[in-house]
Amino acid sequence: MQPRDWSGAFRNLRAVGTQGAEAFTATVSDAAALTKAFSGARAAYMMLPPAKSREDQERWSDAIAKAVTESGLRYAVHLSAYGAQVPEGTGPVAGLHSSEQKLNAISGLNILHLRAAYFMENNLAAIGMIHGMGIFGNALLPDLKVPMIATRDVGDYAAQRLLHLDFSGRQTRELLGERDLSMTEATAVIARRIGKPDLCYEQFPYDQVQQVLTQMGVPPKGAALYIEMYKAINAGVLVPLEPRPPENSTPTSFEQFVQDVFAPAYHGNVATASESGGTS
Repeated sequence: MQPRDWSGAFRNLRAVGTQGAEAFTATVSDAAALTKAFSGARAAYMMLPPAKSREDQERWSDAIAKAVTESGLRYAVHLSAYGAQVPEGTGPVAGLHSSEQKLNAISGLNILHLRAAYFMENNLAAIGMIHGMGIFGNALLPDLKVPMIATRDVGDYAAQRLLHLDFSGRQTRELLGERDLSMTEATAVIARRIGKPDLCYEQFPYDQVQQVLTQMGVPPKGAALYIEMYKAINAGVLVPLEPRPPENSTPTSFEQFVQDVFAPAYHGNVATASESGGTS
């Protein structure tokens, strides 16, 4: 995980504005501004920003829930995460559990929670390490298979559901990516694509990963949350509830992601990478 670079998002926002959309600029904790943005809309796609603390997550989800209630919004697609059925001990995912509960409690709202897999884009944080140290390190167990998804597939799925509004009441859909991968397998794919066949994955101690996150600009409370999440994944606490039928699998393979996003970013073509997917 890494702090988000919003420059691409603002470029996209300006482009959408030229096509007739009305842009609202506000902080996620500003319920009044969010109410204004939601008013008159038939549906909305909503998400929490990268977690700085659980307190921030609660403030953000409180403001979103208040704005939905006061605006009378009828349909919403909410970006959550796999494992959000667990109420605590899961880092930022616990905040998504809380956000789901608040939205579920709003009368008259048809809500679809997208419990997305581990973002493939999270692996972009290792690029500097690969360049500088020649290894790929993270806190996840080397051979633990986890579902991984490209963010563009999440966006495509959300857009389709918002276009058709084919959901009602309170619904949940897990989006588990093309297949489950271990970090060892993911590293092997990256190694082949970037021309470093000797690249290996190494699991780092939690305290070392936490220190790296803070050095990258993640606030200490946020870094601690991500360590709690890694521990929950490694312990098998954060797991999908659904099997993997076609309905919750998505098309972009990790090989395709590395070709389209990771390799261009690794070789310095950041613009190409940012257009293909975001980071979380």
